[in-house]
Amino acid sequence: MVVIALYAVAIFLHLFYINRGVYIFMTQGFKNASRIGGGLSLAQSLAVFIDFENLALGFKSQKPKFDIDKVLTRLVEKGKVIVKRAYADWSRFPEYKAQLHEAAIELIELPKRSRTGKNSADIRLCVDAMDLCYAKEHIDSFVIVSGDSDFSPLVSKLKENGKHVIGLGMKDSTSDLLTANCDEFIYYEDLEHPLGVPPTLDKDIPENKREAFELLIDSVLALMRENKEVLWASMIKDTMKRKKPSFSESGHGYRTFSDLLKDAEKRGIVQLNTDPRSGTFVVSGFGKNSS
Repeated sequence: MVVIALYAVAIFLHLFYINRGVYIFMTQGFKNASRIGGGLSLAQSLAVFIDFENLALGFKSQKPKFDIDKVLTRLVEKGKVIVKRAYADWSRFPEYKAQLHEAAIELIELPKRSRTGKNSADIRLCVDAMDLCYAKEHIDSFVIVSGDSDFSPLVSKLKENGKHVIGLGMKDSTSDLLTANCDEFIYYEDLEHPLGVPPTLDKDIPENKREAFELLIDSVLALMRENKEVLWASMIKDTMKRKKPSFSESGHGYRTFSDLLKDAEKRGIVQLNTDPRSGTFVVSGFGKNSS
């Protein structure tokens, strides 16, 4: 009986550690899958929460009006945006409702502050973020678009639950306390600052191929901005698809994505290497047409 019991315990522990290993791989391994040889690339899943009333404090005096597309373009470089919500008394910002709707952002209408108190938007945003944190475990990154220090406890709680927290706000209306508490913080004013000098495209490139190469360059720059150590072909294509969901290499005259990369190398746009283990292409940098 003792032998049988020991066998039962051994089988239990064996199955326990197998399942534990699968769990760790599923939860941790996939988060870092973009680093694995062979080019496997699973992007982060992002939820974006916008405190528009706080954001408005920073862009009131700006001549170029606030552009949500700049924000979303930067965020899709980080991963797949699953949830997009903006909170405000929208009767105060009617000129921004159209562009937010066009960007498929859910507008959460809040009554005037005189009726509900100063922090109504903050409270609703925090409740929704924590609800999503517990209900949707596949969302691993939360983006708080605000500069309000009142969100620091929310940031801390999200981090306690294993979430990566990104802050984004205007320089004039962002608290140092919030920027220090986030895993990373992006200033809206820095969104358009280029990283290095991209290659120039020859004038004789056909228009349909030019569009593909421009998207390729933009995606490589985005991955460099994210400090990716190895730029796998699959990782680049995933980024291109997030930036432009309708992208297809066949629509630009190429049978495969590898053919597109080889043509880009031939034209001096990128430099390619081949991974010795998997045989897949890796972009090592820009080509001779970059200055």
